[in-house]
Amino acid sequence: MDPSQWILILVLIVLLILSGFFSASETAYTSISRIRLKSMEAAGDKRARKAIKLLDSYDKLLTTILIGNNIVNITMASLATILFLGLIANSDVATVTSTAVVTGMTLIFGEVTPKVLAKERPEGFAFFSYPILAFLMLIFTPLTFVFSAWKKLLIKIFKIKKADGMTEDELLTMVETAHDEGGLDEHESELIRSAIEFEDMAASDIMVPRVNVIAVAEDAPIEQIADLFAEHGYSRLPVYSGTIDSVVGILHEKDVFALLRAGNADVKSALSNTVCVSENMKISAVLRMIQKARVHMAVVVDEFGGTAGIVTLEDILEELVGEIWDEHDEVEVLYQKVDDNTFLVSGAEKLEDMFEEMGVETRDEFDSTTVGGFVTEKLEHIPKAGERLTFENLDILVTKANLKRVIEVKVRVNEPVEEEE
Repeated sequence: MDPSQWILILVLIVLLILSGFFSASETAYTSISRIRLKSMEAAGDKRARKAIKLLDSYDKLLTTILIGNNIVNITMASLATILFLGLIANSDVATVTSTAVVTGMTLIFGEVTPKVLAKERPEGFAFFSYPILAFLMLIFTPLTFVFSAWKKLLIKIFKIKKADGMTEDELLTMVETAHDEGGLDEHESELIRSAIEFEDMAASDIMVPRVNVIAVAEDAPIEQIADLFAEHGYSRLPVYSGTIDSVVGILHEKDVFALLRAGNADVKSALSNTVCVSENMKISAVLRMIQKARVHMAVVVDEFGGTAGIVTLEDILEELVGEIWDEHDEVEVLYQKVDDNTFLVSGAEKLEDMFEEMGVETRDEFDSTTVGGFVTEKLEHIPKAGERLTFENLDILVTKANLKRVIEVKVRVNEPVEEEE
């Protein structure tokens, strides 16, 4: 081979390296995590700030990479053809050989290998490639302007809508992925999921229902009120006038015992303000109202203005961090496993939680939110112990009930029945 052919080979090697550079750059900036870059920027990493600057002009960056990659690949194909025409006398054989060699080398060293490496270390390659890409973006500005105008024209012609921002489901998927890959432990991922879903829950989902509310009349003797506090272990109780539908305030245990020590029987003087919220109000809004009023309890009212239940600050916080137990709380078992397929479930258990535990997916909607309410709704009457019903792949047996509600059920999970096509 003469010196000119060696020069061509050297140029082809350089072009192949450039092809790999552009391919790796495309993969790095496509797969890089903007969230991770912002975290690195907050920690004072100047390279991350520069990479974010390029990502802010992503369309221009991508156009620059594609222009550079195409120029390199076309030039490489042309020079390879010239080289092989000088090495092989038969022009047809030289062309086929050139195409095969360039295609193979480009695929291996210009596409697959650099993209695999960049995918594994996107931040590192993004930082490395930043100076070159920033320079090329400046050089190719006239071309990128033309292509940007062409892109806008295509968007208008085909009426392409801009993609929406990240949805809640996508965010939950990211959390799940981070947990599966070891970036978040179980507690951290559960806390983040709870925070994301926090806005979706209404007061009716977490309230203590009216039938379970312990309240006192405003004209009750102070000794009787003190006995109620001692019996139930609560630190606060709602106080009503006439009926529980007319809550006039919240009474704190320490205020009652302070009145007793002082020999004062005027309970009304110790009442704190009442915060009333609707059943459909989001618990995030309830939390803000409670914080603003500086109280720990809100009364949930129904559409007729009657008391539907109460929500405490602890109930709201438990939706974020899980159950909070103090020394005097009585642990209530809502869900107990009998064997691999059989469970004892309290009537107070949330219906959604039971379905999730048992892997039941249904599109049906119910008025009830608890297991006991669901059984009553399906049977269309308050059942007695021994009554059964079947829903999806669940066999449900009422084991405990009274005249007002279902207390406990036994649930057997059968193999799901596949629908016939």
